Amino acid sequence: MPEALSRSAEFLSGQRVYLRPIEPSDLPSFYQWANAPETRGLIGEVQPSSYPETVESYEKKKKDPDCVWLAVVVRETQQLIGETGLLRMFPPWRTTDWSVIIGESLARGQGYGTEAASLMLNYAFGSLNFHRVSIGVVGFNLAALRFYERLGFRREGVQRDGYYYAHRYHEFVMLSLLEDEFRLRWPEQLER
Repeated sequence: MPEALSRSAEFLSGQRVYLRPIEPSDLPSFYQWANAPETRGLIGEVQPSSYPETVESYEKKKKDPDCVWLAVVVRETQQLIGETGLLRMFPPWRTTDWSVIIGESLARGQGYGTEAASLMLNYAFGSLNFHRVSIGVVGFNLAALRFYERLGFRREGVQRDGYYYAHRYHEFVMLSLLEDEFRLRWPEQLER
């Protein structure tokens, strides 16, 4: 696909980042992020992932009607920095799980994740009419827990010793955000 076409394929638009459909040319970055030692344990990846497995995962998500997966791109530089998506979408209960990963380490802590989150959550609550968005976080990923709580997510449960990594058992923390909580915390999103 021509690069110019990929750049114009904004699905959700923010000021500093936009979310677009994932392209095959994004997969080498996803492969690197999933295998990077500094992020692997924080996101729950405990086994190595081959490039063909990365391609297979992409193809599976693309065909899954209960999944929406998007690339996070910095508007100014057009750099791919992460991925975000809704998975296990279940419209009868108006609930879904969510994931966001800023894979490029130099892009972390710059506010890009917060903007990508606001775009994705606005889409989940405002376009898809979900009532509840949930996420699970490795208990020792304190930066992620603070991030989600700043977004308005509330802890709703802990799986004691629910995650094994680096010779130890760790908690796995479940959090959720309801649509009315989102609307109170993110009123500027409602104007979009």
